[in-house]
Amino acid sequence: MDTNLPVAAQPRVVIVGGGFGGLRLAQELADAPVQVVMVDRNNYHNFQPLLYQVATGALEADSIAYPVRKIFAGQKNFFFRLADVRGVRPADNAIETNLGDIHYDYLVLATGSLTNFFGIESIEKNAMQIKSIPNALNLRSFIFQNFEQALLENDPEKKQALLNIVVVGGGPTGVEISGSLAEMRKRVLPGDYPELDLGKMQIFLVEAGPALLGPMSKKSQQDAEGYLKELGVKVLTNTSIKGLENGRAYYSDTEYIPTENLIWAAGVNGTALPGIPAAAVTRNKRVTVNRWNQVEGEANIFAIGDLANMVTEDAPKGLPMLAPVAQQQADLLAKNIERLLKGEKPEEFNYFDKGVMAIVSRNRAVVDMPNGWHFKGFLGWLSWLFIHLILLVGFRNRIVALVTWAFSYFSSGQALRLIIRPFNKRDVKDSTGKKAAEHAAATLEYNATPSAVQRPATVG
Repeated sequence: MDTNLPVAAQPRVVIVGGGFGGLRLAQELADAPVQVVMVDRNNYHNFQPLLYQVATGALEADSIAYPVRKIFAGQKNFFFRLADVRGVRPADNAIETNLGDIHYDYLVLATGSLTNFFGIESIEKNAMQIKSIPNALNLRSFIFQNFEQALLENDPEKKQALLNIVVVGGGPTGVEISGSLAEMRKRVLPGDYPELDLGKMQIFLVEAGPALLGPMSKKSQQDAEGYLKELGVKVLTNTSIKGLENGRAYYSDTEYIPTENLIWAAGVNGTALPGIPAAAVTRNKRVTVNRWNQVEGEANIFAIGDLANMVTEDAPKGLPMLAPVAQQQADLLAKNIERLLKGEKPEEFNYFDKGVMAIVSRNRAVVDMPNGWHFKGFLGWLSWLFIHLILLVGFRNRIVALVTWAFSYFSSGQALRLIIRPFNKRDVKDSTGKKAAEHAAATLEYNATPSAVQRPATVG
Protein backbone atom coordinates (compact mmCIF):
# COMPACT_ATOMS: atom_id res chain seq x y z
CA MET A 1 0.00 0.00 0.00
CA ASP A 2 1.02 3.65 -0.38
CA THR A 3 2.85 4.68 2.81
CA ASN A 4 3.07 8.32 1.71
CA LEU A 5 -0.64 9.05 2.06
CA PRO A 6 -1.57 11.90 4.42
CA VAL A 7 -2.59 10.66 7.88
CA ALA A 8 -6.28 11.46 7.32
CA ALA A 9 -6.35 9.16 4.27
CA GLN A 10 -4.55 6.23 5.85
CA PRO A 11 -6.33 3.16 7.26
CA ARG A 12 -7.76 3.90 10.68
CA VAL A 13 -7.00 1.78 13.74
CA VAL A 14 -9.45 2.57 16.53
CA ILE A 15 -8.32 1.49 20.00
CA VAL A 16 -10.97 1.39 22.71
CA GLY A 17 -9.28 1.70 26.10
CA GLY A 18 -6.14 3.42 27.36
CA GLY A 19 -4.88 0.75 29.75
CA PHE A 20 -1.63 -1.18 29.50
CA GLY A 21 -2.55 -2.92 26.23
CA GLY A 22 -4.15 0.03 24.46
CA LEU A 23 -1.33 2.36 25.44
CA ARG A 24 1.40 0.01 24.23
CA LEU A 25 -0.38 -0.70 20.93
CA ALA A 26 -0.77 2.99 20.11
CA GLN A 27 2.91 3.56 20.86
CA GLU A 28 4.01 0.61 18.75
CA LEU A 29 1.98 1.93 15.79
CA ALA A 30 3.76 5.32 15.88
CA ASP A 31 5.65 4.67 12.65
CA ALA A 32 3.03 2.53 10.93
CA PRO A 33 1.16 3.89 7.86
CA VAL A 34 -2.09 4.15 9.81
CA GLN A 35 -4.21 6.69 11.64
CA VAL A 36 -4.43 5.73 15.33
CA VAL A 37 -7.53 6.80 17.28
CA MET A 38 -7.78 6.04 20.99
CA VAL A 39 -11.18 6.32 22.67
CA ASP A 40 -11.49 6.28 26.46
CA ARG A 41 -13.87 7.69 29.08
CA ASN A 42 -10.85 9.06 31.00
CA ASN A 43 -8.20 11.40 29.63
CA TYR A 44 -5.48 9.68 31.64
CA HIS A 45 -3.73 6.32 31.90
CA ASN A 46 -4.38 4.71 35.28
CA PHE A 47 -1.64 2.51 36.80
CA GLN A 48 -3.93 -0.06 38.40
CA PRO A 49 -1.34 -2.09 40.37
CA LEU A 50 -0.89 0.85 42.76
CA LEU A 51 -4.56 1.73 43.29
CA TYR A 52 -4.50 0.11 46.71
CA GLN A 53 -1.80 2.59 47.78
CA VAL A 54 -4.07 5.48 46.82
CA ALA A 55 -6.89 3.84 48.78
CA THR A 56 -4.76 3.55 51.92
CA GLY A 57 -3.19 7.00 51.68
CA ALA A 58 0.32 5.84 50.74
CA LEU A 59 0.23 7.69 47.38
CA GLU A 60 -1.83 10.46 45.89
CA ALA A 61 -3.93 9.81 42.80
CA ASP A 62 -1.83 12.01 40.51
CA SER A 63 1.19 9.80 41.26
CA ILE A 64 -0.33 6.89 39.33
CA ALA A 65 -2.15 8.73 36.55
CA TYR A 66 -0.73 10.40 33.44
CA PRO A 67 -2.53 12.42 30.74
CA VAL A 68 -3.02 10.47 27.53
CA ARG A 69 -2.44 13.51 25.33
CA LYS A 70 0.87 14.19 27.05
CA ILE A 71 2.02 10.60 26.58
CA PHE A 72 1.46 10.89 22.82
CA ALA A 73 2.56 14.49 22.33
CA GLY A 74 4.53 14.52 19.08
CA GLN A 75 3.10 11.28 17.66
CA LYS A 76 1.63 12.69 14.47
CA ASN A 77 -0.62 9.76 13.59
CA PHE A 78 -2.30 9.68 17.02
CA PHE A 79 -5.69 11.17 17.93
CA PHE A 80 -7.61 10.96 21.18
CA ARG A 81 -11.33 11.18 21.86
CA LEU A 82 -12.81 11.43 25.36
CA ALA A 83 -16.01 9.42 25.02
CA ASP A 84 -18.13 6.58 26.35
CA VAL A 85 -18.34 3.68 23.91
CA ARG A 86 -21.83 2.20 23.85
CA GLY A 87 -21.49 -0.57 21.30
CA VAL A 88 -20.03 -1.93 18.08
CA ARG A 89 -21.65 -2.23 14.65
CA PRO A 90 -19.40 -4.63 12.73
CA ALA A 91 -21.54 -4.42 9.58
CA ASP A 92 -20.84 -0.67 9.38
CA ASN A 93 -17.26 -0.81 10.69
CA ALA A 94 -18.29 1.65 13.40
CA ILE A 95 -18.42 2.04 17.15
CA GLU A 96 -21.23 3.96 18.81
CA THR A 97 -20.23 6.64 21.34
CA ASN A 98 -21.85 9.57 23.10
CA LEU A 99 -20.07 11.75 20.50
CA GLY A 100 -21.63 9.90 17.60
CA ASP A 101 -20.29 7.09 15.41
CA ILE A 102 -16.56 6.58 14.94
CA HIS A 103 -15.64 4.47 11.90
CA TYR A 104 -12.67 2.15 11.70
CA ASP A 105 -10.73 -0.02 9.31
CA TYR A 106 -9.33 -2.04 12.21
CA LEU A 107 -10.89 -2.07 15.69
CA VAL A 108 -8.93 -3.10 18.78
CA LEU A 109 -10.85 -3.63 22.01
CA ALA A 110 -8.66 -3.10 25.08
CA THR A 111 -11.39 -2.31 27.57
CA GLY A 112 -9.99 -4.29 30.49
CA SER A 113 -12.20 -5.80 33.17
CA LEU A 114 -14.88 -4.94 35.71
CA THR A 115 -15.57 -6.22 39.21
CA ASN A 116 -17.53 -9.46 39.30
CA PHE A 117 -19.96 -9.61 42.23
CA PHE A 118 -21.18 -13.08 41.22
CA GLY A 119 -24.79 -11.94 41.29
CA ILE A 120 -24.83 -11.15 45.03
CA GLU A 121 -26.99 -8.02 45.11
CA SER A 122 -26.26 -7.04 48.71
CA ILE A 123 -22.51 -7.16 48.00
CA GLU A 124 -22.82 -5.13 44.81
CA LYS A 125 -24.94 -2.56 46.64
CA ASN A 126 -22.91 -2.22 49.85
CA ALA A 127 -19.31 -3.33 49.21
CA MET A 128 -16.43 -1.13 48.09
CA GLN A 129 -14.34 -1.99 45.05
CA ILE A 130 -10.96 -0.85 43.78
CA LYS A 131 -10.83 -0.86 39.97
CA SER A 132 -10.34 2.85 39.29
CA ILE A 133 -8.95 6.04 40.81
CA PRO A 134 -12.44 7.26 41.84
CA ASN A 135 -12.96 3.85 43.54
CA ALA A 136 -9.69 4.22 45.43
CA LEU A 137 -10.45 7.77 46.56
CA ASN A 138 -13.95 6.74 47.64
CA LEU A 139 -12.56 3.84 49.62
CA ARG A 140 -10.01 6.06 51.35
CA SER A 141 -12.68 8.58 52.34
CA PHE A 142 -15.13 5.88 53.42
CA ILE A 143 -12.68 4.15 55.78
CA PHE A 144 -11.65 7.38 57.50
CA GLN A 145 -15.25 8.59 57.69
CA ASN A 146 -16.09 5.38 59.53
CA PHE A 147 -13.19 5.89 61.95
CA GLU A 148 -14.50 9.37 62.67
CA GLN A 149 -17.97 7.95 63.26
CA ALA A 150 -16.54 5.24 65.53
CA LEU A 151 -15.29 7.97 67.87
CA LEU A 152 -18.91 8.95 68.56
CA GLU A 153 -20.57 5.52 68.51
CA ASN A 154 -21.69 4.10 71.87
CA ASP A 155 -23.23 0.82 70.67
CA PRO A 156 -20.43 -1.82 70.98
CA GLU A 157 -21.44 -3.88 67.93
CA LYS A 158 -21.91 -0.85 65.70
CA LYS A 159 -18.56 0.54 66.86
CA GLN A 160 -16.87 -2.77 66.09
CA ALA A 161 -18.47 -2.83 62.63
CA LEU A 162 -17.09 0.67 61.93
CA LEU A 163 -13.58 -0.42 62.93
CA ASN A 164 -13.43 -3.85 61.26
CA ILE A 165 -12.29 -4.18 57.66
CA VAL A 166 -13.04 -7.26 55.57
CA VAL A 167 -11.16 -7.82 52.31
CA VAL A 168 -12.70 -10.48 50.08
CA GLY A 169 -10.40 -12.15 47.55
CA GLY A 170 -6.96 -13.62 48.18
CA GLY A 171 -5.33 -12.61 44.91
CA PRO A 172 -2.55 -10.01 44.68
CA THR A 173 -4.95 -7.07 45.17
CA GLY A 174 -6.50 -8.59 48.28
CA VAL A 175 -3.14 -9.55 49.78
CA GLU A 176 -1.58 -6.16 49.03
CA ILE A 177 -4.41 -4.03 50.41
CA SER A 178 -4.71 -6.23 53.51
CA GLY A 179 -1.02 -5.81 54.24
CA SER A 180 -1.18 -2.08 53.61
CA LEU A 181 -4.16 -1.69 55.96
CA ALA A 182 -2.36 -3.69 58.65
CA GLU A 183 0.66 -1.40 58.36
CA MET A 184 -1.62 1.62 58.59
CA ARG A 185 -3.20 0.19 61.75
CA LYS A 186 0.23 -0.29 63.29
CA ARG A 187 2.08 2.86 62.23
CA VAL A 188 -0.44 5.55 61.32
CA LEU A 189 -3.78 5.22 63.07
CA PRO A 190 -2.53 5.25 66.70
CA GLY A 191 -1.24 8.77 66.18
CA ASP A 192 -4.34 9.95 64.34
CA TYR A 193 -6.94 8.32 66.60
CA PRO A 194 -5.52 8.09 70.14
CA GLU A 195 -9.11 8.01 71.49
CA LEU A 196 -9.89 4.73 69.71
CA ASP A 197 -8.92 1.33 71.06
CA LEU A 198 -7.29 0.13 67.87
CA GLY A 199 -6.53 -3.18 69.50
CA LYS A 200 -10.16 -3.98 68.73
CA MET A 201 -9.79 -3.14 65.04
CA GLN A 202 -9.66 -6.37 63.06
CA ILE A 203 -8.63 -6.91 59.44
CA PHE A 204 -9.94 -10.05 57.76
CA LEU A 205 -8.79 -11.47 54.42
CA VAL A 206 -11.38 -13.93 53.14
CA GLU A 207 -10.61 -16.33 50.29
CA ALA A 208 -13.03 -18.91 48.89
CA GLY A 209 -10.22 -21.20 47.73
CA PRO A 210 -7.79 -23.25 49.79
CA ALA A 211 -4.88 -20.79 49.54
CA LEU A 212 -3.97 -17.16 48.89
CA LEU A 213 -2.31 -16.09 45.62
CA GLY A 214 -3.72 -19.04 43.69
CA PRO A 215 -1.55 -18.70 40.53
CA MET A 216 1.71 -18.43 42.51
CA SER A 217 3.90 -21.19 43.94
CA LYS A 218 2.99 -23.00 47.14
CA LYS A 219 6.03 -21.44 48.80
CA SER A 220 4.85 -17.91 47.91
CA GLN A 221 1.35 -18.73 49.12
CA GLN A 222 2.67 -19.91 52.48
CA ASP A 223 5.08 -17.00 52.86
CA ALA A 224 2.42 -14.41 52.03
CA GLU A 225 -0.02 -15.92 54.53
CA GLY A 226 2.72 -16.01 57.16
CA TYR A 227 3.56 -12.34 56.59
CA LEU A 228 -0.10 -11.34 56.90
CA LYS A 229 -0.52 -13.26 60.13
CA GLU A 230 2.61 -11.59 61.52
CA LEU A 231 0.89 -8.26 60.83
CA GLY A 232 -2.22 -9.39 62.65
CA VAL A 233 -4.44 -10.03 59.62
CA LYS A 234 -6.98 -12.81 60.18
CA VAL A 235 -6.78 -15.02 57.07
CA LEU A 236 -9.85 -17.15 56.34
CA THR A 237 -9.48 -19.63 53.47
CA ASN A 238 -12.19 -21.96 52.13
CA THR A 239 -14.64 -19.27 53.19
CA SER A 240 -17.13 -17.33 51.07
CA ILE A 241 -18.92 -14.11 51.91
CA LYS A 242 -22.55 -14.66 50.95
CA GLY A 243 -24.05 -11.26 51.76
CA LEU A 244 -23.53 -7.86 53.37
CA GLU A 245 -26.43 -6.26 55.20
CA ASN A 246 -26.82 -3.94 58.19
CA GLY A 247 -23.11 -3.94 59.00
CA ARG A 248 -22.81 -7.73 58.88
CA ALA A 249 -20.76 -9.73 56.35
CA TYR A 250 -22.37 -13.18 56.35
CA TYR A 251 -20.27 -16.27 55.61
CA SER A 252 -23.13 -18.62 56.44
CA ASP A 253 -26.85 -18.21 56.99
CA THR A 254 -26.30 -17.20 60.61
CA GLU A 255 -22.56 -16.51 61.07
CA TYR A 256 -21.13 -13.12 60.22
CA ILE A 257 -18.31 -10.64 60.71
CA PRO A 258 -19.46 -7.22 61.95
CA THR A 259 -18.19 -4.65 59.44
CA GLU A 260 -19.18 -1.53 57.57
CA ASN A 261 -15.96 -1.74 55.54
CA LEU A 262 -16.05 -4.60 53.04
CA ILE A 263 -13.62 -4.40 50.13
CA TRP A 264 -14.51 -6.72 47.25
CA ALA A 265 -11.49 -8.01 45.32
CA ALA A 266 -12.83 -11.49 44.64
CA GLY A 267 -13.17 -11.60 40.88
CA VAL A 268 -13.46 -9.77 37.59
CA ASN A 269 -15.50 -9.95 34.40
CA GLY A 270 -14.53 -8.93 30.92
CA THR A 271 -16.17 -5.89 29.34
CA ALA A 272 -17.56 -7.22 26.07
CA LEU A 273 -19.39 -4.42 24.27
CA PRO A 274 -22.88 -4.77 22.78
CA GLY A 275 -22.60 -5.76 19.13
CA ILE A 276 -19.79 -8.27 19.54
CA PRO A 277 -21.03 -11.62 18.16
CA ALA A 278 -22.65 -13.60 20.98
CA ALA A 279 -20.72 -16.72 19.98
CA ALA A 280 -17.45 -14.94 20.82
CA VAL A 281 -18.50 -13.79 24.30
CA THR A 282 -17.67 -16.16 27.16
CA ARG A 283 -19.64 -16.68 30.36
CA ASN A 284 -17.53 -14.13 32.23
CA LYS A 285 -17.93 -11.61 29.39
CA ARG A 286 -14.46 -12.01 27.95
CA VAL A 287 -14.13 -12.22 24.17
CA THR A 288 -12.72 -15.32 22.48
CA VAL A 289 -9.79 -14.56 20.19
CA ASN A 290 -7.45 -16.63 18.06
CA ARG A 291 -3.66 -16.71 18.39
CA TRP A 292 -3.26 -13.32 16.72
CA ASN A 293 -5.97 -11.70 18.88
CA GLN A 294 -8.61 -11.66 16.15
CA VAL A 295 -12.17 -11.84 17.56
CA GLU A 296 -13.91 -15.06 16.63
CA GLY A 297 -16.02 -14.49 13.51
CA GLU A 298 -14.65 -11.01 12.70
CA ALA A 299 -11.93 -10.18 10.17
CA ASN A 300 -10.97 -6.69 11.37
CA ILE A 301 -11.87 -6.67 15.08
CA PHE A 302 -9.28 -7.61 17.70
CA ALA A 303 -9.19 -7.82 21.49
CA ILE A 304 -6.17 -7.68 23.79
CA GLY A 305 -5.48 -7.75 27.51
CA ASP A 306 -8.02 -8.69 30.18
CA LEU A 307 -10.87 -8.70 27.67
CA ALA A 308 -9.22 -11.26 25.39
CA ASN A 309 -9.81 -14.94 26.12
CA MET A 310 -6.91 -16.63 24.32
CA VAL A 311 -6.47 -20.35 24.88
CA THR A 312 -3.00 -21.82 24.36
CA GLU A 313 -1.30 -25.15 25.05
CA ASP A 314 0.17 -23.71 28.26
CA ALA A 315 -3.06 -21.95 29.26
CA PRO A 316 -6.02 -24.23 28.41
CA LYS A 317 -8.35 -21.98 30.45
CA GLY A 318 -7.08 -18.79 28.83
CA LEU A 319 -4.08 -16.56 29.46
CA PRO A 320 -4.00 -14.76 32.82
CA MET A 321 -5.40 -11.25 33.15
CA LEU A 322 -2.04 -9.57 33.73
CA ALA A 323 -0.43 -6.38 32.41
CA PRO A 324 2.53 -8.23 30.79
CA VAL A 325 0.09 -10.34 28.75
CA ALA A 326 -1.67 -7.21 27.48
CA GLN A 327 1.59 -5.49 26.59
CA GLN A 328 3.04 -8.49 24.79
CA GLN A 329 -0.19 -8.96 22.84
CA ALA A 330 -0.07 -5.28 21.87
CA ASP A 331 3.51 -5.59 20.66
CA LEU A 332 2.66 -8.47 18.33
CA LEU A 333 -0.66 -7.02 17.19
CA ALA A 334 1.07 -3.82 16.05
CA LYS A 335 3.34 -5.93 13.84
CA ASN A 336 0.44 -8.07 12.63
CA ILE A 337 -1.61 -5.04 11.60
CA GLU A 338 1.27 -3.96 9.38
CA ARG A 339 1.46 -7.49 8.00
CA LEU A 340 -2.24 -7.45 7.21
CA LEU A 341 -1.84 -4.12 5.40
CA LYS A 342 0.79 -5.78 3.22
CA GLY A 343 -1.36 -8.85 2.63
CA GLU A 344 0.91 -11.05 4.72
CA LYS A 345 -0.12 -13.75 7.21
CA PRO A 346 -0.13 -12.71 10.90
CA GLU A 347 2.17 -14.40 13.40
CA GLU A 348 0.82 -16.35 16.35
CA PHE A 349 1.15 -15.07 19.90
CA ASN A 350 3.32 -16.83 22.46
CA TYR A 351 3.36 -15.49 25.98
CA PHE A 352 6.73 -15.07 27.66
CA ASP A 353 6.28 -15.38 31.42
CA LYS A 354 8.65 -12.98 33.19
CA GLY A 355 7.50 -14.01 36.66
CA VAL A 356 4.92 -12.79 39.17
CA MET A 357 5.19 -10.96 42.46
CA ALA A 358 3.08 -9.63 45.30
CA ILE A 359 3.95 -7.20 48.08
CA VAL A 360 2.54 -7.65 51.57
CA SER A 361 4.12 -4.71 53.43
CA ARG A 362 7.44 -2.96 53.82
CA ASN A 363 10.30 -5.48 53.63
CA ARG A 364 7.80 -8.26 52.89
CA ALA A 365 7.09 -9.49 49.35
CA VAL A 366 7.08 -12.75 47.42
CA VAL A 367 8.46 -13.30 43.91
CA ASP A 368 8.20 -16.33 41.60
CA MET A 369 10.52 -16.45 38.60
CA PRO A 370 9.70 -18.54 35.48
CA ASN A 371 12.70 -20.83 36.10
CA GLY A 372 11.14 -21.95 39.39
CA TRP A 373 13.31 -19.69 41.51
CA HIS A 374 11.49 -18.14 44.47
CA PHE A 375 12.61 -15.36 46.76
CA LYS A 376 10.95 -13.18 49.37
CA GLY A 377 11.42 -10.63 52.13
CA PHE A 378 13.52 -7.50 51.70
CA LEU A 379 14.95 -8.60 48.34
CA GLY A 380 11.46 -9.33 47.03
CA TRP A 381 10.26 -5.96 48.33
CA LEU A 382 13.11 -4.09 46.58
CA SER A 383 12.38 -5.99 43.36
CA TRP A 384 8.70 -5.04 43.57
CA LEU A 385 9.57 -1.36 44.12
CA PHE A 386 12.02 -1.31 41.20
CA ILE A 387 9.66 -3.00 38.72
CA HIS A 388 6.72 -0.77 39.60
CA LEU A 389 8.82 2.39 39.40
CA ILE A 390 10.00 1.41 35.93
CA LEU A 391 6.46 0.62 34.76
CA LEU A 392 4.97 3.91 36.00
CA VAL A 393 4.27 6.27 33.11
CA GLY A 394 6.05 9.63 33.29
CA PHE A 395 9.31 10.74 34.90
CA ARG A 396 7.50 12.98 37.39
CA ASN A 397 5.31 10.11 38.60
CA ARG A 398 8.36 7.93 39.16
CA ILE A 399 10.12 10.63 41.19
CA VAL A 400 7.01 11.45 43.24
CA ALA A 401 6.37 7.76 44.00
CA LEU A 402 10.04 7.16 44.92
CA VAL A 403 10.21 10.18 47.24
CA THR A 404 6.87 9.29 48.85
CA TRP A 405 7.90 5.68 49.41
CA ALA A 406 11.29 6.74 50.82
CA PHE A 407 9.63 9.22 53.18
CA SER A 408 7.01 6.75 54.37
CA TYR A 409 9.70 4.11 54.96
CA PHE A 410 11.29 6.26 57.63
CA SER A 411 8.19 8.11 58.81
CA SER A 412 4.42 7.66 59.14
CA GLY A 413 3.67 11.37 58.87
CA GLN A 414 2.60 11.67 55.24
CA ALA A 415 -0.48 13.92 55.09
CA LEU A 416 -2.53 11.80 52.69
CA ARG A 417 -5.25 10.71 55.11
CA LEU A 418 -7.58 13.38 53.84
CA ILE A 419 -11.36 13.24 53.43
CA ILE A 420 -11.44 15.76 50.60
CA ARG A 421 -14.75 14.62 49.18
CA PRO A 422 -16.92 12.71 51.68
CA PHE A 423 -18.18 9.49 50.18
CA ASN A 424 -21.88 8.64 50.21
CA LYS A 425 -23.06 5.37 48.68
CA ARG A 426 -26.30 7.06 47.71
CA ASP A 427 -24.33 9.42 45.43
CA VAL A 428 -22.88 6.43 43.59
CA LYS A 429 -26.35 4.99 43.09
CA ASP A 430 -27.67 8.32 41.84
CA SER A 431 -24.76 8.76 39.44
CA THR A 432 -25.87 5.75 37.42
CA GLY A 433 -29.24 7.35 36.84
CA LYS A 434 -30.32 10.92 36.33
CA LYS A 435 -26.96 12.52 37.07
CA ALA A 436 -25.17 10.36 34.51
CA ALA A 437 -27.82 11.03 31.87
CA GLU A 438 -27.57 14.79 32.43
CA HIS A 439 -23.78 14.62 32.18
CA ALA A 440 -23.91 12.59 28.95
CA ALA A 441 -26.31 15.11 27.40
CA ALA A 442 -24.06 18.01 28.37
CA THR A 443 -20.98 16.22 27.00
CA LEU A 444 -22.70 15.47 23.71
CA GLU A 445 -23.86 19.07 23.31
CA TYR A 446 -20.36 20.39 24.02
CA ASN A 447 -18.33 17.96 21.92
CA ALA A 448 -20.50 16.98 18.96
CA THR A 449 -18.74 19.12 16.38
CA PRO A 450 -18.15 17.97 12.77
CA SER A 451 -14.45 17.36 13.47
CA ALA A 452 -15.35 15.20 16.46
CA VAL A 453 -17.79 12.95 14.67
CA GLN A 454 -16.71 12.80 11.03
CA ARG A 455 -13.61 11.48 9.39
CA PRO A 456 -11.91 14.24 7.35
CA ALA A 457 -8.87 16.32 8.19
CA THR A 458 -8.54 15.21 11.78
CA VAL A 459 -10.51 12.20 12.89
CA GLY A 460 -14.00 11.03 13.77
